Amino acid sequence: MTVLTRWEPFREFTTLQDRMNRLFRDSFGDVRDEALTTSTFAPPVDVYEDEHNITLKIEVPGIDEKDIDVRIENNTLVVHGERKFEKEEKEENFRRVERQYGSFTRSFTLPNTVDADHVQAQYDKGILKVQLAKKAEAKPKQIKVNVGSERVLEGKGASKAA
Repeated sequence: MTVLTRWEPFREFTTLQDRMNRLFRDSFGDVRDEALTTSTFAPPVDVYEDEHNITLKIEVPGIDEKDIDVRIENNTLVVHGERKFEKEEKEENFRRVERQYGSFTRSFTLPNTVDADHVQAQYDKGILKVQLAKKAEAKPKQIKVNVGSERVLEGKGASKAA
């Protein structure tokens, strides 16, 4: 006797997902190990530029200022830091960790217009602000535009009408 069964193409994927979940659960057990909660991450950065400075604002809440290192190496700004895992929060045997812990490194290639001798870093309320001063020759210069029919000739000549 032949039995007809309805074919459901996504049932195979659901079964595969259940098997993978079971594999990870069996392999790693309960996720209470600190090593599984730490990793590398990249904090978000805003970059602003005006005529005098290039400013970076790096969002690093929960990181002590002693755990942040800012340096310039070979025309590259390197910011390195670490958010350390301190304690675990438990509630009815359920634990959830959404904040990222571990170390980070962000590197930014600096344009030639930056004066590496005039860099300032300030840390306040979880925001690291790095201000990179521009070199004097890189700042925009206002050029006066003469209006009229006369032009000035340099050298020996004087001005003459066009």
